[in-house]
Amino acid sequence: MLTARQGLRALPPLPALLTLPVVLALLTLCLALPAASPAQASPAQASPAQASAARAASRNPVVLVHGYNADPGVWGALRADLRAAGYTDAELFSFGYDTHRSVNEVLAGRLGAYVDQVRRETGAAEVDVVSHSFGSLVSRWYVKFGGGAAAVDHWVSLAGPNRGTSTAWACALWDQACRDMTPGSYVVKNLNSGDETPGAVKYATFWSHCDEVVNPDDSVPLNGATNTPVGCLEHNDLLGDDGTSAGVRAFLGS
Repeated sequence: MLTARQGLRALPPLPALLTLPVVLALLTLCLALPAASPAQASPAQASPAQASAARAASRNPVVLVHGYNADPGVWGALRADLRAAGYTDAELFSFGYDTHRSVNEVLAGRLGAYVDQVRRETGAAEVDVVSHSFGSLVSRWYVKFGGGAAAVDHWVSLAGPNRGTSTAWACALWDQACRDMTPGSYVVKNLNSGDETPGAVKYATFWSHCDEVVNPDDSVPLNGATNTPVGCLEHNDLLGDDGTSAGVRAFLGS
């Protein structure tokens, strides 16, 4: 049996570098290294619910603005497509209004008040606006002259008479909204004077070369906007067309 003194002599000597000060320094370094934290997990490890919540937080509420002689019911197909894409009913809003009133004197201001209400309810800094036909003039006036450029992120016009339409002369004698839609009207001239797509808003239009309401067809596209032809569709068919819907959803996600 080895004695204690003999046992100590039997141990191999430490390597020259592993002196007592070096060992102490290594121990100190190990104790200083932070433990892995679950909060530092990579984004790939996020749950499906977390990923869905992140997508929802990054998108804006959508305000839908219908056209002349219509009501919010026209948005049924697009609302269904937006819900299928992940939007909830709490993120989709339809502005209803009297379509026989003045764009600049009445309707744009009412739309502005509605957008402010949506922002208060949702806590969103901005909204996206999708408009059809006459609603394009109402929402454009709000964006250009009513302070909407600071509250609207994406603006979409489906078959909007953005430069006026000759068919509006048929009712212009007795209807203010029709007068606003005629080529060369006060509303049309002011909307298209200077910058047609002002501010940091992203603009898009969708138009058909078979539109029986908006004449000429090229009244819809705007300088500075993403202008998309949708083929041969009638005026109201853009509201339910799958290709148009897919284009709108892709633009809102851009």
